[in-house]
Amino acid sequence: MLPLMLIFILLHLLLSPAIAIHDDVPLSKETKLLFLNKLQWNLNHVWLPHPPQRSRTVEGTTVLEMKLTKPREADDVLKFLMSDDARVSSLQFRIRNRSNESAQDGSSMEVQIPLSSGVTLQTLNYVVAVELGGRKMTVIVDTGSDLTWVQCKPCTSCYNQQDPVFDPSASPSYRNIPCNSPTCDSLPLATGNSGVCSTDEQSCSYSLSYGDGSYSHGVLSSESINLGGTLVKNFIFGCGESNQGLFGGTSGLMGLGRTQLSLVSQTAFQFGGVFSYCLPASEFDSSGSLVLGSNSSVYRNSTPIVYTRLISDPLQGPFYYLNLTSISVGGMALQASGFSNGRILIDSGTVITRLVPSIYRALRDEFVKQFSGFSPAPAFSILDTCFNLTGYTEVSVPTLRLQFEGEVELDVDATGVLYFVQKDASQVCLALASLLYEDETTIFGNYQQKNLRIVYDTAGNRLGFAEEACGYN
Repeated sequence: MLPLMLIFILLHLLLSPAIAIHDDVPLSKETKLLFLNKLQWNLNHVWLPHPPQRSRTVEGTTVLEMKLTKPREADDVLKFLMSDDARVSSLQFRIRNRSNESAQDGSSMEVQIPLSSGVTLQTLNYVVAVELGGRKMTVIVDTGSDLTWVQCKPCTSCYNQQDPVFDPSASPSYRNIPCNSPTCDSLPLATGNSGVCSTDEQSCSYSLSYGDGSYSHGVLSSESINLGGTLVKNFIFGCGESNQGLFGGTSGLMGLGRTQLSLVSQTAFQFGGVFSYCLPASEFDSSGSLVLGSNSSVYRNSTPIVYTRLISDPLQGPFYYLNLTSISVGGMALQASGFSNGRILIDSGTVITRLVPSIYRALRDEFVKQFSGFSPAPAFSILDTCFNLTGYTEVSVPTLRLQFEGEVELDVDATGVLYFVQKDASQVCLALASLLYEDETTIFGNYQQKNLRIVYDTAGNRLGFAEEACGYN
């Protein structure tokens, strides 16, 4: 009876659909176990309203809590991916049409702000809560933009937002920036457009166009901003009176780029030109953190921080560029002509990583070769390689490893390799996409940045990576 029982158990394990085990996948390949419920979204979850915001201080670092309120609807997935494609088109447009140079500063304080998925606000970007003039604003965190802006009254043409629209007339610390000022003169570097004087020359109007039809037009202003308990006076921002585009239900946008009007540069005295973030793997009921300052004791990284050089490219705008030297899938190094120009833009505002066609084809082909034995599913929007994983609770996915200048290696978290389209796992796609042309700029998107502590040291002209289970307590 014992041999028969052993045979029965072995047959049960081999034939069970709960765990993906395939004999045609070499055991020598590097894989990571992915629990599908970490990606699966639940439309029946009961969501609570925003709790009161709580703040605390740990070793000089202020922490402000923020929670999510409700899940996305299934039909939103296509809209999110189309919005992301428009974002990429916008970035490529700006890269081709801007000629800027950046400058940085340095100092010593730290602030930590919870960073959450913006999915409840109809955006797949990450959002933080700040106080502007004493009023709460929920803004998209964007390393690809410089000028911070929010919607303001009187709003001649504005989209719907969750928080009350900022009212300048209700704040005694609000000021317009005059047009004959150095701050107004710095707008071309931050926005690509010169400031426009009012008839009385008492205000400077800004105009931001993102290349995909999104825009913000308004008045350049100053106001006190509270960043997790640290008050910054006379903060320069855009008071947007006409705004439309891909901003969901947020109040606006926080610019973490490299020109002098970015939040990073304006707070260089307090935070030394250093910031970092950790993006949570789950879209719901979880938060990561945005840390302003260089105090690494507030990090919870499980591996040492390794740094690669930040590249300044005055011909391509004030973005954060790195040198990508190679990519491996399951331990197999890819061969592609696109690595000859390894420049890659790391961007918190792009969701899905985009690769030049030669690199993407090599990655996709190697991934499909190793992730074999699953039924194919139809392509979806920008995602052209999809699988039917119905019935599986976990799968082994090939390890996706990026190598940067200085032999700095980064393993993409398992949750950043596959993207759920259908909540029953009948359509789960490889979470990367191809650019149209070989001469476009590769973009490292936020979906592949999850569960990493990413440190932007603008003063030291370097960017660091470490593994970290992102969460907020």
